[in-house]
Amino acid sequence: MPQALPDWPLFGLADDVRPALAAAKAADAPAALATLTVVEGGGPRPPGTQMVFAEGIVAGYFSGGCIEADVAAHAEACLGDHAPRTLVYGEGSPWPDIRLLCGARIEIFVERVAADDPALAALLGLTERREPAIWVSDGRRRACTPPAAVRLWPGTVSRRYEPALRLVVVGGDPAALAIAMLGAQSGFETTLVRPKGPQTAPLPGVAYRRDEPSEALAAIGLDPWTAVAVASHDIELDEAALVSALPSQAAYVGLLGARARLPERLARLRSAGVTAEALARLHAPIGLDIGGKAPWEVAVSVIGEIMAQRYARDSASTSTRSPAAAAGAPA
Repeated sequence: MPQALPDWPLFGLADDVRPALAAAKAADAPAALATLTVVEGGGPRPPGTQMVFAEGIVAGYFSGGCIEADVAAHAEACLGDHAPRTLVYGEGSPWPDIRLLCGARIEIFVERVAADDPALAALLGLTERREPAIWVSDGRRRACTPPAAVRLWPGTVSRRYEPALRLVVVGGDPAALAIAMLGAQSGFETTLVRPKGPQTAPLPGVAYRRDEPSEALAAIGLDPWTAVAVASHDIELDEAALVSALPSQAAYVGLLGARARLPERLARLRSAGVTAEALARLHAPIGLDIGGKAPWEVAVSVIGEIMAQRYARDSASTSTRSPAAAAGAPA
């Protein structure tokens, strides 16, 4: 049965519940999967937000403390009787004593997922292969397929999963280390690339590669859910990384460096065969223009810019695209 919620809600820092589902499966334990399906009147989390409850496992959050304990109790009941249920909080709720301070009305669908459920195996398989997936369930029958193969039936709840976000940082100075560390803490699967660097890197939760950028980036695989931050302070190393990253499918490619040197660096990339279209994708100088240049300030600006692009918001940053967008013009 689920554990009582701890005093400090560190479980809420996990936005992607798939690792928790994988942990429950590995322990051969059923999990209660709770999915936020309706949000009316605003709220701290959007539809599709999830929590997982299993023996010794809690992940995700819905309200920041207003309802989590009650959802955990219903999840425990769901694990016991195998019956799905829809929980309503706010207007129309059968629990008027449980209030959402934001004034929203939300609905949460809770279902029991067995460790050997084929849909769970399919979800984790698609996750490992870095393919999008659609989870469809009525609480008793469920399926998980690539989006093109999805089939709905009456009474179902569906949820789309994208591949886990990744960050590749090229470099080894304090700014590069700060970007990598903050990326890992922000939920990115992060890899630091420092060719011929020390044998190990002192960064918890960060993978480390010592090969050349072209080899490292090819081995990692740059897909639409991967961001690349080039921050080596070595012109030739930066150039090698950008020549590989800019023509790729990477969602974001940024370059750390002085704005005054940018025309020269763009000219070198054009000479190396990088097209104007690819150069226009470059974020340089890297990060949101927040005014700070200390390592953690640079890291905040870089992770902020990546997230702003992810959510398709206008960052209003003078550093985003504007200099590189003119890459097709003569240097």
